[in-house]
Amino acid sequence: MFEGSIPALVTPFRDGNVDEAAFSAFVEWQIAEGSHGLVPCGTTGESATLSRAEHHRVVALCVEVARGRVPVIAGCGSNDTKSAIEHLDHAAKVGADAALVVTPYYNRPSQEGLYQHYKALSDAAKLPIILYNVPARTSVDLSVETMGRLAKLPNIVGVKDASGNVARVSAQRLACGPDFQQISGNDDMALGFMAHGGIGCISVSANVAPKLCAQFQDACRNEDWATARKLQDQLYPLHAALFTDASPAPAKYALEKLGKMSGELRLPLTPASDASRRAVDAALAHAGLG
Repeated sequence: MFEGSIPALVTPFRDGNVDEAAFSAFVEWQIAEGSHGLVPCGTTGESATLSRAEHHRVVALCVEVARGRVPVIAGCGSNDTKSAIEHLDHAAKVGADAALVVTPYYNRPSQEGLYQHYKALSDAAKLPIILYNVPARTSVDLSVETMGRLAKLPNIVGVKDASGNVARVSAQRLACGPDFQQISGNDDMALGFMAHGGIGCISVSANVAPKLCAQFQDACRNEDWATARKLQDQLYPLHAALFTDASPAPAKYALEKLGKMSGELRLPLTPASDASRRAVDAALAHAGLG
C-alpha cells in the first residue's frame, strides 16, 4: 500500500506563519521529482510547534495539492490518546490515505499502555495506521512482542522503524507476518533495511534530494543492489549532514540554498550552525545538487 521514497515533509514558515504557497510548491516539486508518497506533520515537519489549527491545515493542504497522485500519510501522533484520535478523525475527513502515529512521548507508557493506546486508535480509526517507533526521541521502545500483538488489529498495517537496529526488520517480520509493511525511518540505514525486507523509507533526505532518493528506492525494490549501493554512496554524506544539527535545521538550510523556501524555524529550534552548513554544502556538492 505504501512503499518507496516518502519524504517526511518540512513545514515552511515565513514571518512566524506557515508559508502555504511555499508548501504547495514544495509538494508539487516532490511529486514531479518522483517521490512515492508524502508525510505532512511528522517530526521533520516541526509538528511539536504547530497549533492544532496549523497541523490540520497543513495536512489538508497536502491532500489538496497531491490530488491523489501519491498517497498522503498524515502525522497524527500525540502523547494524549484523545488528541491522536482527533488528528486521525481530521485526517480521514480531509482525505488522507493513512496516519503515521508516533509512540507517546514524555509519558513513558508501559508496553501494555502502548498496546492500549494503539488499540484505542485502531478501534476509532477510519484510516490505516502506521506505527512509528523512534526510541531516541520518545524514550520508549515499542517491543517486537507488542508490535506482534498490534499487527493483529484491523487498522494497524505497518511501522516506520527508527529504532536504529536493522536486525529488528527480520524479528518483526517473524512477529508480524510478511504482509506487515516495514518502512525505514533512518536514511543512512535504508539500504540494509531494504535488504532485510523493508519496503521503503520515510525520509529526511528526500526533502532535499527527492529524485535521487526515489531512484535509490526503485533500485532496492528491483533488487538492483549495485545501483542501490552507488546511489547510497552518492547520498550518504547528505544523510549524515542533515543531522549535524537539530533536525530539520540543516534540511531547511539546504532547501533555502536550493531556492525552495525560507530557512525559518520555530523555537526552540535555531538555524543550523556554521559547521553544519559547511557539512551540508559539501554533501550537496558530493550528491551533484549544489
